[in-house]
Amino acid sequence: MPDDGPTPQRGAAGPLDDDAVAASTVGELESRLLGGRRRYSARDLARRAHTDVDIVRGFWTTVGLPHADPDDTVYTERDAEAVDRAVALVREHGLDIRTVLTVTRALGHTADRLALWQVEALVEDMSTRYELDDTTARLLTLDRLADLAPVLEAQLVHSYRRQLAAIAGRYAAEFGALRAPGPDLTALPLARAVGFADMVSFTRRTAGLGSTDLSQFVQRFEAAARDVVTDAGGRVVKTIGDAVLFVADDPATGARVALGLAQALGGALDVDREQAAGGLAEGARGVTPVRVGFVWGRVLSRFGDVFGPDVNLAARLTDIAEPSTVYTDPATAAALAGDPRFVLEPQDALDLQGIGSVTPVRLSAAPPA
Repeated sequence: MPDDGPTPQRGAAGPLDDDAVAASTVGELESRLLGGRRRYSARDLARRAHTDVDIVRGFWTTVGLPHADPDDTVYTERDAEAVDRAVALVREHGLDIRTVLTVTRALGHTADRLALWQVEALVEDMSTRYELDDTTARLLTLDRLADLAPVLEAQLVHSYRRQLAAIAGRYAAEFGALRAPGPDLTALPLARAVGFADMVSFTRRTAGLGSTDLSQFVQRFEAAARDVVTDAGGRVVKTIGDAVLFVADDPATGARVALGLAQALGGALDVDREQAAGGLAEGARGVTPVRVGFVWGRVLSRFGDVFGPDVNLAARLTDIAEPSTVYTDPATAAALAGDPRFVLEPQDALDLQGIGSVTPVRLSAAPPA
C-alpha cells in the first residue's frame, strides 16, 4: 500500500489543530459534500419545485434530518435538486406522495446508519494505524473525509445497483411466469424460509469489553454471519448486535443457512475455526454458540424487514433451541422430508408464548455417506 506519510500527532500545527478543524475544515468539508454554500430556505425550495412548503419540510423529515424554520437559509443547490427529483416522482412517474416519502424514509434511515458505520470504521482505522487517541483519530478522519467521500459514494451506487439487479432477477424467476392465483388470496405474498440466529449469553460475554474490543466483537459476529448466510444462498434482512435475521427462497436453502450458522458460529472456537468463521472472538479459546430457529412460510416484506406469524414462530423457536442447534416446526420438517442431506428429530411439544402448542423439530446435517 502507498505510504501515508508521517504519523499524525495530536496538537501538531496543521489539519489536526482542534480550533482550525472547527473553524475551517468543517465548513470546507460541508461545502464539498453538499455542493456549495447554503443559500436556499424551505420556501425557496418549494417555489422552485412548484410545491407546498409542507411537502418540502416533510421530505427533510423523512430523510431523517432536522428541518429549520421555513425561512432559514440552510439548503444548498444539491438539496434543491433532491427536492426537485422527489417532486418529479409524483408529477412525471405518477407515484403517490406517500410512496415517495416512504422511499425517501428508506434512504434516510439506511444512509444514516451507513454513514455512521463507515465513518466509525475510518476512525478505528486511523486510531489503530497511527496509534492515536480517539479524539485525534476523529479529527484526522474529518480532515480526510472529503477526499474519501467520492470513492465511498461510487461504491455505494455500484452496490445499490447490484442489489436492485439481484432483486429484479429474483422477481423475474419467481413471478415471471403467469400463474393462476392461489386458493387463499388473503395469504401473505411471499413464500420464504425465515430464521434467526441468536448468540448465547451475549451480555455476559461482552461485559467489561472496551469500546474497541466490543466494536470488533460485534463486527466479527455480523461479518461471519453475513458470510455464512450469503455463501449458503440466503440473504440477511438485518442484524441486531447479537442476532441475525435471514431469509431464503426455498426450504432446503433455509436449512443450509440455519445449519451453517449453527456450525460456523457455535461450539468451541479455536484459532483455526475463528479464522474460518471471520475471526469471531479472535484470540480467545472459548465457546460462543448460537441458537437458530427457522421455518418455511409466508411473509410480508416492507421497510427493509419481514413480518408475519411465521417470523414470530421462527423467533420463538430460536428462544427454545439449545446452543449450537437448529429448531424448526412440523410443517417445515414435512417440506424437508425425504431430502437425504437433513436429519429431522421431533422434540416434546411446548407451549410458545403468543403461538400456542408447537412440537419443535431438531434439524441436523446428515452424516457423510
